[in-house]
Amino acid sequence: MFDLFTIENFGNLIVLLVLQAVLGFDNLLYISIESQRAPVAHQKAVRFWGIIIAVVLRVVLLFAMIHLIEALGAPFYIFSWSGVLEGGVNFATCVFVLGGVFLMYTAVKEIGHLLTIQHLDTDLDNKPGKSAVQVVLLIVLMNLIFSFDSVLSALAITKVFAVLATAILLSGLAMLVLADGVTAFLEKNRMYEVLGLFILLIVGIVLLGESGQAAAHAMHDPGLALRILGYEIIPMSKTTFYFSVLVLIVLEIIQSRYSRKLTIERGHNGAGTAKPKHHL
Repeated sequence: MFDLFTIENFGNLIVLLVLQAVLGFDNLLYISIESQRAPVAHQKAVRFWGIIIAVVLRVVLLFAMIHLIEALGAPFYIFSWSGVLEGGVNFATCVFVLGGVFLMYTAVKEIGHLLTIQHLDTDLDNKPGKSAVQVVLLIVLMNLIFSFDSVLSALAITKVFAVLATAILLSGLAMLVLADGVTAFLEKNRMYEVLGLFILLIVGIVLLGESGQAAAHAMHDPGLALRILGYEIIPMSKTTFYFSVLVLIVLEIIQSRYSRKLTIERGHNGAGTAKPKHHL
């Protein structure tokens, strides 16, 4: 018992918490956006139970991954269509592909919806939503998909279950604290919801990139990397991802301020050119 309270485990816990914070950004963003599809009266409960159930299942997934990592990592099929499709496919490959496609579909669908509506402020009240149960299930499902990346990365740091589970529970607590605030910010600043959807679109592309190397990383065999038309599928680095997100945020801020400035100037010009009416 006391073997757990070592400087090494404490250091690993700090590293894992930082890792969970970095990798959990896209998860928190998805929870905040998806919870708005539920009935307004149930949105807070949806976020709470979605995160609670997802964290519990993430701990279960961690336990399973520790004991089944070799079985899950081994490819169950190897493509050998020379020059067209080559490489190994394992369980993680399927999870990343399905998760990436689903995220990209969701982001594109919601962006298209926002482009077709006339009044953003009244959209939340008028558009058809999903039931609270549907949204909770989607949040739990996507949380598990996001978890594969973070759990595999965490297992590379330590295999002490207590340390790993503590990091997951603390990150879940942080999501519970932050989820309502992020959602409230998106509701008050609807223009940033579009930005969030574009970020989710990029996350979907990142997951597809991760699928290409899943079997190769698990078996430590570069020859198992997926290749399409001779080109190896290489995942986007976290540095590139967060730099892209930063650029999108800066552009959104500049564009919103510039649009506001143009609106004010047009208002002043319209007032200045208006001719006074003369009454006979």
